[in-house]
Amino acid sequence: MEKEATKVDIDGNIDTSAFENQTLKQRIMALSLSNATAREWFAKTRDGIRPWGEFINTGRFQTPKSVAPMPKRIIKNIEHFQSNYLFVFIGLVVFCILTSPMLLIAIAACLGACYIISLKNRDNKLKIMGRELSLAQQYGAVGLCSFPLFWLAGAGSAVFWVIGASFFVIMLHASFYTPGDEGEPFDLEMEPV
Repeated sequence: MEKEATKVDIDGNIDTSAFENQTLKQRIMALSLSNATAREWFAKTRDGIRPWGEFINTGRFQTPKSVAPMPKRIIKNIEHFQSNYLFVFIGLVVFCILTSPMLLIAIAACLGACYIISLKNRDNKLKIMGRELSLAQQYGAVGLCSFPLFWLAGAGSAVFWVIGASFFVIMLHASFYTPGDEGEPFDLEMEPV
């Protein structure tokens, strides 16, 4: 038996013509929805949203009688309202961005630069000192150049504020919301003999 030699092309040239002719929206949709795991996670998260009336039902908020049932209550509520808590997190991110004008300007400048790069690359490629820069390299340069702008806008403190505020709000809700299957434990009273 003789093994047949197969020729493998390893010159490093990748055909990107199909990708370059797409619009930015088509690229984002192709990247986000082409992965089966991402589609499955998105569908699961969308299906897991509980009714908001149930989520904010003030009649279900009670202080626990003791600390012992708190961990089980928190875990149960986080599992039950996981998708709702994701929307609380997204809402806090949007609130933080909208209430910080410098951060809003920094994000708009970065996204605007990326949009301009995508428009310019349709016509011709950017060349610096005779070397052609790929689209990913140009986006990387925009990210690198926008880093000081994000630092001046306070993006680091905004990220930590969003994480802290999300943790506080979610833990507060999960701690005081009484799940439907959790009845308050009855207290045994011992009578002296």
